[in-house]
Amino acid sequence: MDIGKQLFIFDCADRVQISHCESKIQSVPSYAYAVLAAGWAIWLTPFLLARRHHERARVIDRRARWGVLLVAVSYSMLWQSSFWARPLPAWRFVLSVCFLLSAIVLSWIGAQSLGRQWRVDAGLNRDHELIMSGPYKLVRHPIYTSMLCILFGTGFMVTPLWLFLPAVIVFVVGTEIRIRIEDQLLSSRFGKRFREYESSVPAYIPFLR
Repeated sequence: MDIGKQLFIFDCADRVQISHCESKIQSVPSYAYAVLAAGWAIWLTPFLLARRHHERARVIDRRARWGVLLVAVSYSMLWQSSFWARPLPAWRFVLSVCFLLSAIVLSWIGAQSLGRQWRVDAGLNRDHELIMSGPYKLVRHPIYTSMLCILFGTGFMVTPLWLFLPAVIVFVVGTEIRIRIEDQLLSSRFGKRFREYESSVPAYIPFLR
């Protein structure tokens, strides 16, 4: 075998090895997927276990479903890239874990505080109560805060910035639609008491009114 062929073979072998190493470096580690899956599963559990009100809601505003749809779209946007072939810096992993833990805590205590009043549709039960204890002292809609945290927890783990930011915008728009409708319902039911609560407690982002 002449020298030219040997050099060509060595060059090809080096390129294959470099490409293999780069693919290893530029991929999300398997433990990150495990953390993300566990975070979502634990976050969802209190909603699946929640005891829903057996009676039909006295008032339901189905316009809030548009907000639910936009929030679902924002979550799906997080996965619309080659996330499996991207590096995962340590700082993004740490931020992701922090947001996932926050989401889990808020979903459990928020669902527990809301009790049988939790529902997907925006509505009022016949015996509806204005909950202002627990996490509802900090924000009026802690479950939506947990949903924002799960968005950030997922986004920092797998989503590039150019896609992450639009997903956040779509989420905020959808959440604002739902919050405005729910607040109108609560105001119609509880009047001045709710308006005082609304003016003193942020909607779903702490310290931001």
